[in-house]
Amino acid sequence: MSRQSTRRPAKSIPAEARVFSDDAGRLWSAVRAPGAIVFTCINDARQSGRALAIEDTVREDETGDETLRAWLGAAPRIGSLS
Repeated sequence: MSRQSTRRPAKSIPAEARVFSDDAGRLWSAVRAPGAIVFTCINDARQSGRALAIEDTVREDETGDETLRAWLGAAPRIGSLS
């Protein structure tokens, strides 16, 4: 009898995403949404997604990894509203 896997499939990374690592070595993607940047941890599903409001004039594709790490540190976790 075959056994079904309970592993989650790897998260797909949108084409417009920037991938960078945090200080702990986890990989994150940064995707631009209207007026915000949304961060998703790629290799650790236990990490909550995060989002940070930014000005529309800021281009994340021109920012360095240090700036993305600082924004990630400042971004609050995305959770359910209660």
